[in-house]
Amino acid sequence: MSWSINEVAQASGVTSRTLRHYHAIGLLEPAWTADGGRRYYEQEQLLRLQRILLLRELGLGLDAIGEVLAAQDGASAVDVLRRHRAWLLAERDRIDRLVETVESTMTTLEKGGTMTANSMFAGFEQNPYEEEARSRWGDLAIDDATARMRGWSADQATQAREGFGAALAALATLRADGVPADDARVQDVVDGHYRWVCLFWTPDRDAYRGLADLYVDDDRFRQNIGQGDDALVEYLRDAMKAYADSRLA
Repeated sequence: MSWSINEVAQASGVTSRTLRHYHAIGLLEPAWTADGGRRYYEQEQLLRLQRILLLRELGLGLDAIGEVLAAQDGASAVDVLRRHRAWLLAERDRIDRLVETVESTMTTLEKGGTMTANSMFAGFEQNPYEEEARSRWGDLAIDDATARMRGWSADQATQAREGFGAALAALATLRADGVPADDARVQDVVDGHYRWVCLFWTPDRDAYRGLADLYVDDDRFRQNIGQGDDALVEYLRDAMKAYADSRLA
């Protein structure tokens, strides 16, 4: 069974123009094209479009989505959707916490009451590691990272928001496929992670290896990154160390 581009646009809410753009950049190829140029899609393409939309809902840009999908090629559709479901559930939990905070604020204001600072900002993402980071690396390093962040371009801000998640998703697929941590495909993904880190600071070989160990040795980092999948965090560590040894001075 196949669907024309107009039918897919109507069913998905994605405009025909956007679908043509996805085709042009290689993100979503149609199953076939009629003599008149009309694009047609089959179930495989619709499943890929669903994955694209799920990743877009998670805040990833098209470049990052392309990297994630490339890493997921070869994985079963069910396995991929299972991972996406876990991401969506985590995002739903985060949004639910924010909704509760907003509703509580509304209720308190309507009753003429006041809220504690902690309750007013419950659910908002904060950096719980800043004080420890200053203690570990010094004020100069942290202030330099802060200054870099203030100078980001729009593209760099997008990379900062999406880079780590895209790299981790790609690594999860490669690990599931049994690809060694020092494989060129893995190292290409880790290069993206290193470039993401360099938005904040520029680690040398020893520093990047130290960061790799920190991801595993610190319970907070390991849980936050792996969400219970310690083997994935260890895979990231091993891949980072291989990258440091082969590409950094």
